[in-house]
Amino acid sequence: MGFLENEFEHAVSAKSGAAGDQNVVSMPKTARPVVAPQERERRFRELLEALPAAVYTTDAQGRITYYNDAAAAMWGHRPPLGTSEWCGSWKLFWADGTPLPHDQCPMAIALKEDRPVRGMEAIAERPDGSRVSFLPYPTPLHDDAGRLVGAVNMLVDISERKRAEEQQALLVRELHHRVRNTLATVQAIMGSTARSSDTIEEFKDALIGRIGALAKTHRLLTDEVGDVSFGDILHNELDAFDDGSDNRITLTGPDVPLSAQLAVSLGMAMHELTTNAAKYGALSVWGGKIDVTWSMTIEATRRTLNFDWIESGGPAVSPPQRQGFGSRLLEVVLPGQIQAAATIDYRPEGVRMHCVVPMPLDEQR
Repeated sequence: MGFLENEFEHAVSAKSGAAGDQNVVSMPKTARPVVAPQERERRFRELLEALPAAVYTTDAQGRITYYNDAAAAMWGHRPPLGTSEWCGSWKLFWADGTPLPHDQCPMAIALKEDRPVRGMEAIAERPDGSRVSFLPYPTPLHDDAGRLVGAVNMLVDISERKRAEEQQALLVRELHHRVRNTLATVQAIMGSTARSSDTIEEFKDALIGRIGALAKTHRLLTDEVGDVSFGDILHNELDAFDDGSDNRITLTGPDVPLSAQLAVSLGMAMHELTTNAAKYGALSVWGGKIDVTWSMTIEATRRTLNFDWIESGGPAVSPPQRQGFGSRLLEVVLPGQIQAAATIDYRPEGVRMHCVVPMPLDEQR
């Protein structure tokens, strides 16, 4: 410890002698108080203990001679001095998870090759199984004759940085996944809209509306903290038609959080039902009404969203002569994308739809 403290003083003296250095104030030797070696060692030990980084030393053979409390905390135990070699970690791994033998660790390399080692990243595993990513800074120590007498190492915990990098990589993968899904959805919308449109103007208006509905659902997914609820999607489509006249829009059901995939698919379905109601159904005339009720069925192995869309007070309804985009979405696309089962009943008094959507258990709050 005394040798390490002398090395520290030598480094400070060299720093203070550098021309133009503004960060170190040199003191004349005559002004330095005389301190007993034991007191100097105590003070330097206190300095090392106060450091937030893990610091330890070894002799020339790699046996650990000292470590501070931060090192013990990183290792998860206190290895015996004088017998533990190279590093106090219970187990060591390279950054990619490959096992790292203690006699090949950065400290061992620094002592065997008598050179500082920088730029190596490693993982320390504690006896309890938890792991810490760190950057080591092993540096050999020499006496006045230049003989290797040991080494000092500082271990910088980079676990928070690694977690941030992993989270960023996860977000990038999720972004790529959503972009691919969105482009596939837009392509499907364009194809189906073209097949169900008789004129260019009809195609343009329908496509703009459907892309707009997709954008609104994605905006909900972006703006909401956490999951989007089924009620949010319904309000997103129907609030514009609620004029307050005798409960024209009635939405009844519990809070049901949806994953991104479910939200996009159901958002498109609600947009199609709303658009058809505004063109031909209950929302196309004064006095027409729409009631949407939904519930959750929770069983041992699954959860199911059940909802009913009921129109009333609109023009007389007759079954369509051909399958449009909305019918195809409800009867073909939803079962394929989210395994939903939708049943549409074109009653004269108004369209009714019943839909059952399976939901994973891990989406339950």
